[in-house]
Amino acid sequence: MVEEYDLIVIGSGAGMNVVDRARKKGLKVALVENGPLGGTCLNRGCIPSKILIYPADLIRMIGEAGRVGLNAKVKDVDFDLVRKRMWKLVLEDRGGMERGVEADKELGFFHTTGFFVGPKTLQVGDKQIRADKVMIACGARTAVPDVPGMKESRYLTSETVFDIESLPKSIAILGGGYKACEFAHFFSSFGVAVTIVGHNPRLLPKEEPEVSALVLKTMSRFADVWVNQDLVEVKKGWKHSTIVHKSRSDGVVREAEAEKILVATGVRSNADLLRAQVTGVALDKKGYIVVNEFLETNIPGIWAFGDIIGRNMYRHTANYESDVAWNNAFGQVRMKLDEHAVPHAVFSYPQVAGVGMTEEEAIGKGYNILVGVNKYSTCAKGYAMGDEESFVKVVVEAGTRRILGANIVGPEAAILIQPLVYLMNAGDQSFIPIARSQTIHPALTEAVVGAFGRLQPPGHVHAHEHSH
Repeated sequence: MVEEYDLIVIGSGAGMNVVDRARKKGLKVALVENGPLGGTCLNRGCIPSKILIYPADLIRMIGEAGRVGLNAKVKDVDFDLVRKRMWKLVLEDRGGMERGVEADKELGFFHTTGFFVGPKTLQVGDKQIRADKVMIACGARTAVPDVPGMKESRYLTSETVFDIESLPKSIAILGGGYKACEFAHFFSSFGVAVTIVGHNPRLLPKEEPEVSALVLKTMSRFADVWVNQDLVEVKKGWKHSTIVHKSRSDGVVREAEAEKILVATGVRSNADLLRAQVTGVALDKKGYIVVNEFLETNIPGIWAFGDIIGRNMYRHTANYESDVAWNNAFGQVRMKLDEHAVPHAVFSYPQVAGVGMTEEEAIGKGYNILVGVNKYSTCAKGYAMGDEESFVKVVVEAGTRRILGANIVGPEAAILIQPLVYLMNAGDQSFIPIARSQTIHPALTEAVVGAFGRLQPPGHVHAHEHSH
């Protein structure tokens, strides 16, 4: 016997947005989730990591306070308290979701790895369920490099690192993306000896090159950073593991010893666990689900969104996509996906934020552009903070003055970029409202405004020094 539903939702991260709306409409819904309720963001991503990182930010601020005449030191750190605060929020939010799901007797909740066994039909434990409409939002998981000794090394991933009960003395972080940089910031701030081994020649390779360079320079003050490396093997010792890595530029082989290993080398799609091909859903060459501009798969009645489509892996984007998918499945008007102004932030040290295109991407797409770069120190607030390195970079279409993209590296980058995200979604998407508006003086927002005052053709740009 196959149980029939109006809608099956696979994944309880942004998928819960769709479940809530469908239940409010009185639809018969099945929710399939193989991990804790709340998905990656709540349980092993954005939320727990930021609770760890805020104290790390304070530690770094105190450590740098000498440059403005404040000689302060962190007396000690209470990792137990930090950890308790993290789990308090995660478990309270997860518990609230669990109680809500339990209380809804009309909702079919299947806490297992569901997989397709036929057209829009899933095996969930010992049952089979089917619906005319299916939403796939079951995310991605850490991709572990296949190198000798890795399996035996008892490595951590972003799925398991939050479970540690005490800090190791040393940790080797494999990878150079946002997870690697955020965890390196946290562990190094808390006194752990950190080694980063990254494959790409840059840290945060998707950011503007100048941003990546500043992150590498700053991170190298607090961690032993090796970029442009190939992993050769992992050797498991009694108390430590040894990472053997080889430079991709000169072939030199080096070893890094650490008590713990954290694998942050990227992610892989969960579509293989779902056996999506069985129902005919097309996958790309990396195994992510292929969708069109309406988030429809090639099978009518099946939509996919969030990390499983392998595009912009941010919770705010998945929430937006859940809205698009819902409207296209149940709304009156079809909604197209708009990806021109997807913002993101990396809560590393220094903090990084970006939206839209980089300079290289804009040139590659044939835009005639102007670029503006401005240091925080050009405004009084930046100078007051003693900040000599943080900066803002903006990319604008010449003629229309349309904002094509922006990158910020430095304190409060995530907050400073947000008004540009709003402008990129308003009117003609130009920066003219900034020129017409009064900017509070002296505030860091002046550094952002200043970048638009320094627009030049590409190749003529350099970050300006003080001019308060």
